[in-house]
Amino acid sequence: MDAAKTLAAYRIDPKPSRLTVQVTAGGFLASFGHNPTIAARDFTGEAQFDPETLADASLHLEISASTLEVAGGASEKDKPEIEQRMHHDVLESDAYPLISFDSTNAKATPLSPGQYRVEVAGQMTLHGVTNDQTISVRAIVGPDRLRASGEFTLRQTDYGIELVSVAGGALKVKDEVKVSFDLIAVAAAKAKEVAA
Repeated sequence: MDAAKTLAAYRIDPKPSRLTVQVTAGGFLASFGHNPTIAARDFTGEAQFDPETLADASLHLEISASTLEVAGGASEKDKPEIEQRMHHDVLESDAYPLISFDSTNAKATPLSPGQYRVEVAGQMTLHGVTNDQTISVRAIVGPDRLRASGEFTLRQTDYGIELVSVAGGALKVKDEVKVSFDLIAVAAAKAKEVAA
């Protein structure tokens, strides 16, 4: 057995980070509907990996569902109603307060010094339902800072979410939403020792 090796640990800083969900309207009256961008305002997370190769990588992310809010794509007048329906009818935020992602496997491909393309497989928990989810991430790794960006899609019905519709179904939210992220993380004070 080789000597123990140190995994670099980084904690996500939500202030400079961005995590958004793009919702698209469909149906006969879609051209008159909103395509709101939903932003996560309160989330935490940690990434760990071998700083030289990104081997043994892991990622944990938690989002407080109740802090999701409309950040664009809707008028100021309509934002409160959209947010109320989102939390009460769609996410049921009181019953399911946390949205989380936990990696189960990660495969890194070097692009250039300190830059990687990482395919992260894991489990997404949303609306009380957990499903497998793979995310393609572009990671820039420095000694004190990590930046991870990318996007992926998910289907709301896969998580037991009923699609919102109005006007007798002539205007409804499409099942598939796009999640985009640009996460900034800083080196944690302590690294974790693991056996190689």
